[in-house]
Amino acid sequence: MRAIVTADPDNGLDGLKVTDIPEPAAPKGDQILVRLLGSSLNFHDLGVAMGTLNKVQDRILLADGAGIVEAVGDAVTDFTPGDEVVSCFFPDWQAGGPQIGDFSRTPGDGIDGYARDKVVTPQSWFTKAPKGWTATESSTITTAGLTAWRALVTEGNIKAGDKVLLLGTGGVSVYALQLAKGMGAKVAITSSSNDKLEQAKALGADFTVNYKEDENWGETVAQWSAGGVDVVVEVGGPGTLTQSITACRVGGKIVLIGVLTGMTGDIPTALMMLKQIRLQGIVVGNRQEQQDMVKALEQLAIKPVIDKTFALEELADAFRYELSAAHFGKIAIDYTR
Repeated sequence: MRAIVTADPDNGLDGLKVTDIPEPAAPKGDQILVRLLGSSLNFHDLGVAMGTLNKVQDRILLADGAGIVEAVGDAVTDFTPGDEVVSCFFPDWQAGGPQIGDFSRTPGDGIDGYARDKVVTPQSWFTKAPKGWTATESSTITTAGLTAWRALVTEGNIKAGDKVLLLGTGGVSVYALQLAKGMGAKVAITSSSNDKLEQAKALGADFTVNYKEDENWGETVAQWSAGGVDVVVEVGGPGTLTQSITACRVGGKIVLIGVLTGMTGDIPTALMMLKQIRLQGIVVGNRQEQQDMVKALEQLAIKPVIDKTFALEELADAFRYELSAAHFGKIAIDYTR
């Protein structure tokens, strides 16, 4: 069966290879056999594929995976053959507070991922997918969707009428826009592209700002929100955190989910202290949160925004498209193409 591996990690995306690997053995005990039908790309996957995040030989890529259960072991209780399922980013983190501080057990990084046709895993490595979603749609839940959910719900505790600031129009931010609007919040969102801001408005964004045209966009958002937003979903890190602190209200929350602008930098800690802002770093979430999210998605009746879809054999080209930053929302991989 097909798999995409880092055959030559020193050569980046040109070192990815479509290879043939043996079919997995029949599932035993609490294991399930999943025929994978879709995936989606994340910044983390790109780092592994390029060898900049984790340079590892012959790693099967991709943390996101969705498909159909084809067979189950005799101790499986959560699934039956035919169930549509989606993978978990941290397969060992089932519930409760943070327990993991690295990616050593994340599929597609520390262990083999889902850029392959079939996989056998413990049943706890997957959850059911939302009813009526395609595999490519469901695959977006694993990383981007659950990150947005945890930022807004678990950490942000948003409620109807709250004001939320989202940075950029990548997968997490667009997911967060849809979720926040579905929960009755008012949303401001930033981008360097006016075209993408128009797309965000079409999804319900209440306020948009082009951060290249407005260097004081944090103050602009604070004025729009009459004193500051309740929650910021912060993807930039040191290059944007000062503006996010300015945009946040006294007693508000900033949930740091990315460091796209760099690993270190100057932060106005005095202003953050005076405004009594809580800064919380997160990395995706646990299986129970994913199960809760799936139930909510079925009630909210929203579906992820997929910008462009590639075949599995086109994975390197899909990553190159991700590098272009031209996408709005998610980039998907359809294994049936």
